[in-house]
Amino acid sequence: MVRTRLMGPLSWGWVKWPSVMGTGVLYLLLLSTCLGQDTEDWQYEECKLSRSGPPATIVAIDEESPNGTLLVENMQINGVAEGPDRTISLSLRDNRDYWVILDPSKQALYLNSTGRLLDRDPPSYIQSIVVQVQCTNELIGTVILHEVRIVVRDRNDNAPRFQQPRYYVAVSELTPVGTTIFSGFWGNNGAADIDDGPNGQIEYTIQYNPKDPTANRTFDIPLTLFGSMVLRERLNYEEITRYLVIIQANDRAPYPSERRTATTTLTVDVLDGDDLGPMFLPCTLVGNTRDCSPITYKANVLELTEPNKVNPLNVTPPIQAVDQDRNIQPPSERPGILYSILIGKPQTYAEYFSLNRTTAELLLLRPIDRELYRRFDLVIKAEQNNGHPLPAFANLQIEVLDENNQAPYFLETSYHGYVSEASPVGTTIATSGSLSAPLAIVALDNDVEETKDPQLQFSLDSYSNVFSVSATGIRRYITLLQPLDRETQDFYTFTLLASDGVQQSFPVTVTITVLDANDNTPTFANVSYNVNLFTDMMPGETVLQLSAVDSDAGPNGQVTYRILAGAQEHFIIGNSTGIISVAPGVDLAVGRSYALTVEAMDNGPAPQRRSSITTVYIEVLPPNNQSPPRFPLQQYNLEISEAMRTGATLLNLQAVDRERDTITYKIHSGDPHGHFALKENSGTLVLDKPLDRESLDYYTLVVTASDGQPDGTSTAMVNIMVMDVNDNDPLFISSLTVNLTVTEEQDNAFVGQVKATDPDLGSSGQVHYRLVNHQKLFSINATGAIRTTVPLDREVKGHYFLIVEAWDGSVDPRRSRLTLSVTVLDVDDNIPVFTQQTYNVNLPENSPKDSVILQLKAIDADLDSNLTYRIRSEGLDPEITRLFRVDPGTGELSVLKVLDYEALKDSEPTYMFTVEALDREGTMPPGLASVTVTIIDMNDFPPVFSQSAYRGMVAPNAVKGTIVTTVTANDSDPAGTPAGLVRYKVDQDAYPYSASIFDVDEHTGHVVTRVNLNEEPNLKFNLVVVAYDDGEPLKENTTLVEITVLQPSVIPVFTQEEYRFAPVSEEADVGTPVGVIVAAAVNQTIVYSIIEGNEGGVFALNETTGVISTAKPLDYEANSSYVLRVEANSMRVVSSNLRVPSKTNTAKVMIDIQDENDHPPVFTTSLYIGGVAEDAKTFTSVLQVQALDQDTGNYSSMIYRLIIPPQPGKDTKKSKDGFVIEPYSGVVKTAIMYRNMRRSYFKFEVVATDNYGQGHSTKAEIVVSVVNQLDMQVVVSNVPPTYVEKNKNKLLSILERYVQDQIPGAKVVVETIGPNRHGDGMEQEDYTKSDLMIYAIDPLTNRAVSRQELYKFLDGKLLDINKEFQPFLPPGGRILEIRTPDVVTSVKKAMQTVGYTEGALLALAVIIIICCVPAILIVIITYRQFKERQAECAKTARIQMALPTGKPGGGTANNLYEELGDNAMRGYGQQETQQLLRPSLLRPEELSMESGIDPGQDYYTQDYYNYEHGYELPQYGSRRKLISPAGLYDEYGEVVVDDDGSYYYSPQESDAEHGCRKHRIKLVTDREYETSSTGEDSLPEPQRSRLSSTVNSHANVNGSIYMAQNGSIIRTRRSVNATLPTHPHATTNNNLKLASPVFSSRLAKHFKKLDKMAATLEERVPLNNPRTAADGGCNTLRTFQSSGVAASATATSSLSNTDNNKTLNVFNTRQSSVSLGSTSTSNTGPESAASKSNLLKAAQGGAEQQPQSTAETGELREDERESRVDGGDEDDDDGLVMREPLECPSDRTQSDEEELWMGPWNNLHIPMTKL
Repeated sequence: MVRTRLMGPLSWGWVKWPSVMGTGVLYLLLLSTCLGQDTEDWQYEECKLSRSGPPATIVAIDEESPNGTLLVENMQINGVAEGPDRTISLSLRDNRDYWVILDPSKQALYLNSTGRLLDRDPPSYIQSIVVQVQCTNELIGTVILHEVRIVVRDRNDNAPRFQQPRYYVAVSELTPVGTTIFSGFWGNNGAADIDDGPNGQIEYTIQYNPKDPTANRTFDIPLTLFGSMVLRERLNYEEITRYLVIIQANDRAPYPSERRTATTTLTVDVLDGDDLGPMFLPCTLVGNTRDCSPITYKANVLELTEPNKVNPLNVTPPIQAVDQDRNIQPPSERPGILYSILIGKPQTYAEYFSLNRTTAELLLLRPIDRELYRRFDLVIKAEQNNGHPLPAFANLQIEVLDENNQAPYFLETSYHGYVSEASPVGTTIATSGSLSAPLAIVALDNDVEETKDPQLQFSLDSYSNVFSVSATGIRRYITLLQPLDRETQDFYTFTLLASDGVQQSFPVTVTITVLDANDNTPTFANVSYNVNLFTDMMPGETVLQLSAVDSDAGPNGQVTYRILAGAQEHFIIGNSTGIISVAPGVDLAVGRSYALTVEAMDNGPAPQRRSSITTVYIEVLPPNNQSPPRFPLQQYNLEISEAMRTGATLLNLQAVDRERDTITYKIHSGDPHGHFALKENSGTLVLDKPLDRESLDYYTLVVTASDGQPDGTSTAMVNIMVMDVNDNDPLFISSLTVNLTVTEEQDNAFVGQVKATDPDLGSSGQVHYRLVNHQKLFSINATGAIRTTVPLDREVKGHYFLIVEAWDGSVDPRRSRLTLSVTVLDVDDNIPVFTQQTYNVNLPENSPKDSVILQLKAIDADLDSNLTYRIRSEGLDPEITRLFRVDPGTGELSVLKVLDYEALKDSEPTYMFTVEALDREGTMPPGLASVTVTIIDMNDFPPVFSQSAYRGMVAPNAVKGTIVTTVTANDSDPAGTPAGLVRYKVDQDAYPYSASIFDVDEHTGHVVTRVNLNEEPNLKFNLVVVAYDDGEPLKENTTLVEITVLQPSVIPVFTQEEYRFAPVSEEADVGTPVGVIVAAAVNQTIVYSIIEGNEGGVFALNETTGVISTAKPLDYEANSSYVLRVEANSMRVVSSNLRVPSKTNTAKVMIDIQDENDHPPVFTTSLYIGGVAEDAKTFTSVLQVQALDQDTGNYSSMIYRLIIPPQPGKDTKKSKDGFVIEPYSGVVKTAIMYRNMRRSYFKFEVVATDNYGQGHSTKAEIVVSVVNQLDMQVVVSNVPPTYVEKNKNKLLSILERYVQDQIPGAKVVVETIGPNRHGDGMEQEDYTKSDLMIYAIDPLTNRAVSRQELYKFLDGKLLDINKEFQPFLPPGGRILEIRTPDVVTSVKKAMQTVGYTEGALLALAVIIIICCVPAILIVIITYRQFKERQAECAKTARIQMALPTGKPGGGTANNLYEELGDNAMRGYGQQETQQLLRPSLLRPEELSMESGIDPGQDYYTQDYYNYEHGYELPQYGSRRKLISPAGLYDEYGEVVVDDDGSYYYSPQESDAEHGCRKHRIKLVTDREYETSSTGEDSLPEPQRSRLSSTVNSHANVNGSIYMAQNGSIIRTRRSVNATLPTHPHATTNNNLKLASPVFSSRLAKHFKKLDKMAATLEERVPLNNPRTAADGGCNTLRTFQSSGVAASATATSSLSNTDNNKTLNVFNTRQSSVSLGSTSTSNTGPESAASKSNLLKAAQGGAEQQPQSTAETGELREDERESRVDGGDEDDDDGLVMREPLECPSDRTQSDEEELWMGPWNNLHIPMTKL
């Protein structure tokens, strides 16, 4: 700040007379001019808003609105902005990014979005636009800013986006329906929508997936906002292992058509669970189901075999079971399989066999004698070792074999092998032509296990010298004993037999094909050939045909010819035909000779090809006729079928004769039987006789061709192969028997052997067999062996005719059939079977002895069975054999004794036993049947009445249903049986009229009236009642009932139909009378009785007096009232043991019980736990106790009181209880403050007394723990606070239960319920959401559970808590998060940032000072005196114009403005730099222009104090009324503390009052706001520390500024003697007591509430202040002074001041003083500069007249230091100081009750006004 000296009233020592006179004249001229002008108030209305309401204009537009969108149609600002009559000018300020366009003429605002988009969403984040419409009043020059806030509304322009492309979850198939299986969309992992509000809220739904139609019905998302997917249907891994669920995320835009969506795929893998049991292998499925067909395992064991030789037994197939749940993960959790034998027959199986529990190996326990057991049928069980309840079962059949009675057998019916002819000796025959795998021959012997070598001997019927079979092993292999030649024999067929030394297998056919190898070289018939040619040979004519023979097959035997040399291009050869011919265009010349080298090569693989050569010598001769005919080929090969017809042409042999002579053809040799004929002239070879391949299959014919000339004959060879045709039927060998037998019940039993032969070759000669009928019972293999496929049952069919068909293997096979007779031999394999499995017999009692009651019949299907019958003795009751007998031969069941039903013990005697039918000569177990014999009661006794006759009386007017009397009959037959059930009826025939009037109840025997009686008295009615039973046969008995109609006079009549007595106390003693009932009758003694309502015998009735009294103690809480039905009868009736009910002799008695206070109160719990916050106000509700009382009325009305033990070490009289309780409601409230008491607790008792404190009492304990927000958590939910408040108790109980899971007995307490706070400073409130602040108290420690633990307890169970919250919240309601309270978060942030802020501010201040000092010095030096005086004159004129009418005696203005910065106000009481602008007499328009405060507007008067921040001061441009001061104080005064501790205010005196009695105003404070003797407790901890440090470190500070609640300012200062320049060493005294460290804080505390403080008792007493001579005895006004150096330094500080650094400047505002406002750093006008220059010169002029040394200046600063400025060091003594002038003119007085007021505060930093 600029440090200047403000001159007070000018003294003669400081200012020259001419200057004073000039200034005064100018002042008077300006004042007269200003007073003469008319004031135009309408000019000040310009630029104001013409509308009412809030000053700020708020509009809303949608994002992405087009360019030019109208924002504000009319700002409604007074004035004309354009045209000649313009009064205002409009412009925009703070128009960031130029989003707004202003049309001044229309006062309209438009959106400017050219080339861009107004996007509210990221990354733009344009949520609002704030601009200032600046209005300049052209008439008076004021400026008013109008704020326009444009809120950008969200549009649904963004679709949700999933954070992942796909999602995955694995779920066990055992997961229960309703379980949440996927919560992966929680937090930031799901879909996000950057839109705001509902447009950005996500809902999740499941969509139909055509690729997986079952997904949407298997899963569901019930809570669409959470997105958690739950299981709707049970999973089954065996059916579906994966689901593809399409999840759609859509926003919640208000209109469904505008909602945007996104989809993703959630892959749900179903994990296999243990829901299926094991299954036996192999499994054959039944149809399309997943069920396996029943499986039967088979095993054989040789009789009398020792177990150690055969264990484990060979089972076919091996016993094995697997768990159907094969993919349980991890594999370590897969259960194992346990095997066991469940049941079996014969029952002694357990003595011979056992099954290994884990490996399922079948073990023989001891040798078996086949004479005792031939087969065991067992049921084996496989179950999991984890106790799974679904075992699997299979059958196991074990055959006991005779020793070595099983023949070996081959697994295959035939074998086919391959071997190359090039294979060396020892080569193994292969199973295929690729020779990759050996041919394995497997023969087994059932006498030996399949896994062991049966040690069989193999034999070959032929070719044993060529092949051999390996000697050992289960698998045998055929090897080569000698080399093979395919050209000699290309296949071998032989039969193979296997023998165990006793038994021999059926033979199998083995065919071995020899594969060709390229082991033959093409061979020419001659080594060389000689050919003579003649010159007349034409080109292309055949010279010679060569033929090379290669015996190999296939490509290895195909020969290719070529001429290697000698041809001289005159001859060519066909590469496949071997024909040498003359080359085209060649003329042979006589005498030429040629030697052709010809090669013949086969077509085998290139490395293996073979070749040979020959030489053809050719000589060319002249033409002649001496050449013989020549065949084109030297050898012909021909294949013909044996079935070819005779006369068929086989071959055309055409020889060529060069001379064209006649050629004659003949067969020279090779056809001894004349089967062929060669036509002599044509050379055609024909078949002359039929062929038979089976007789001869190959012919070699030598044919000749002759032209009749000598040496004119040539020969050729014709090879004829006769091919086989299927012309022979298979023939069965007749020597084999056709009558066969087989034993029943044997599987794969050998039945017999057939054999057929066929002489044809190849497949036509291979014989196959099949069964024409009974194919399901029998089978035949390739060798003709017939076996059973299933065990035969002779009892089903004993004989079969089996047709066997043999056919060859040709395409059109030839067949033959043979019929076999198969007889099934019987074995004892059937148990006897009864015709009924259960027999039920009803045996009437008393049946004669030996009576046959049942005929048993059993049938044995086996032959020659001999059955015998008997009662099974196992588990038989011995009594059965004494009562019943079965005839062994006939099966008749008879009873051995006479049975009496009534004598038997049981109520329903039944005998159950089992009978057997056994084959005496058989080995099978007996057949069983169950027999149940029930003994039937035969109704031995009739009902018998208890009396022979009954009498009854009835009133003549008895109503229908009146009970007259009761009859009783008993039956001696057993109770509960039909014979013992007695019922009643009226004999209608005996007395018909009586039967029409009276009736009897069928079951109870009550004789009742059937109608309303109207009979004459003394009449008698007779009624016959029949008692009967339901026995067999039915029996009955009768009795007579005599009914008399009484006289009405003998029937008593009650005086009242209903009696109601006074209530009876529940504490009444037994025998206490309740009331009296009275009935009357003529000449009759009356007897009273209670007939209804006295259950439990609570009351007693005196039968003679009618007094009802208590018979038992009463209890109101058990029964509060009774209704009795009483009856009065005459003694005559009673003596007859009769009663006559009627309307008159019965009455109702009402008895009420009076409640008494007999139950004490009972608290709902013995211990109440609550909590109270440290900052809780007095009488804050903590908890509510409740005691219940079973009594009613006042007896259940409670009065509560507290018993609080005194705190140890404190005076009980002075100590104050910490809590109070509302006596009727039980609400416990706070009574004190609990600051700094966190983690402490209070333990006391509560007493509840019923009957409003006059009755019984009960105690309970209360524990209240002191907490603060460090112990709390905030539960944020997406529902309004009203919902949470409505269901607070239910929601709290849910949270409490989850906390109690971790801390038993913990109590969860609600601190607050309010709207959701959010934003950077948590200052924004969202009422669509709620914050529930809670904490928990541990009952063991009585202290709050730590905030971190409470978070863990709740956050970890958030999903479960949300599920339980659903019934109490609206749809979609849920907890969003659990977070830390705002205060805790802000404290953490402040702790992290405080260090950085202080350093940054210090660095910034240093930089500003260094940069600005040179500039400020230059400006100050360049100002001129003329400018300064001109500015002074202008300022003086404006002051005079702005002065309003003042108070009498005062000449100052009525509007005083006091402005202080925001930080100075909010940091009041702290050691912070403050800036005070003393009220300046400014024109309103100037003040408005600089400060933004409109002086003409009616502002709202209100206080701005709140408990959080102190004073909330009006913002810039806000409408606040400037309250005029009630009294005018134009200088600061002093507040002093007298010796008696009172506070006094003393205004500063004028020069005229110097030496006069000083004014003092006593300050009266309200003590109720003082809570401690020191005054420190009322301030926050930082303020107390700062105040103390401030006072201590600045004990010499002249004064401080204090603020009252309404903004009034009080300044304190010490009295310091005036020190003139000429007296630098003058001493000073202070009549103000130096404040203690708490003085300032106490003073600040008292002045916070100004309406509680008044200035009273104005005193004019001396202040005991010794004056110096220079002082003049007067306390004068002090003014600022400083040296020139200080002035320049402080000016720099003023220009660089910021909001955080305010300097206190005090100026005098009396009429004679010069007012000076603070100069804005932005104001660089010459007028302002002149003012500052003028002031500086005045200060420097004073310094020149009174020169001072540097030391003197230092002393002056030390004595006159006022306050610390800008938080500088203590060595900076160039601060502002106040000096007292020599004169103090004052013409005003102070009233006694004048209010202290120094003007309102404002948080604006008002710049110094231009003066």
